[in-house]
Amino acid sequence: MKTNSITRGLALSAFAAAALVAPAQPALADEPLILPVGVGCADFNLGVSGTGGKLHTKEFFDKDGNIVRILTAGKGVLLTYTNYGTDLGNPVAGKSVTFRTDGSVTSIKVNPDDTLTYTATGHQGLVMFPGDVPAGPSTTQYVGRIVFNVDLVTGIFTLVSTKGSAVDVCAKLAS
Repeated sequence: MKTNSITRGLALSAFAAAALVAPAQPALADEPLILPVGVGCADFNLGVSGTGGKLHTKEFFDKDGNIVRILTAGKGVLLTYTNYGTDLGNPVAGKSVTFRTDGSVTSIKVNPDDTLTYTATGHQGLVMFPGDVPAGPSTTQYVGRIVFNVDLVTGIFTLVSTKGSAVDVCAKLAS
C-alpha cells in the first residue's frame, strides 16, 4: 500500500469518524489538521478537528494472511471545520461549523488491483483533492451512504455514489 494514500486516509478518518478509515486509528490531536488553500477548500485554509468518539476496527484475512476487508464501526466524533484564512504561515481561525458524527460503519474492501473500495454509512466527512474524481477541492459532510475507491498507486480517490443528505462545508465557511 502506498504511504501517502494511507496517511491521507488515517488523518481524515480520525476527524471524519469513518469516511476514510484505515487499519489503525490514530488518537485525535488537540491541534486541527490544516489543509492548505486549494486542497480542502478553494479559497481558504481548512482546519479539521475532532473530539470524542469510539471506533472499533476489525480486519479480515484470506488463507494466505492478506487483508481482504476492514470493518470499522462505532460512535463518531464531534467534528469541527474552520476557515483559517489564506495565509498558511499565519493561519487565523475564523468561521467554524461543527457536526455530530453519531454512529457510522465503514467497510473497506481490498481489491487485487491495488485499489480499496470504501462503503461508508452514517455520518462522515469526505475531502476530495484536486487530483481526485470528481476533482476537488471540496469538503462534504454526508449523512447516508457513500461509496468511493482509492487507488493505492496514484493516491486518487474516485467517488462512486452517494445517497442521503450532503452539506458543502466550504460554502458554509466562506466569508
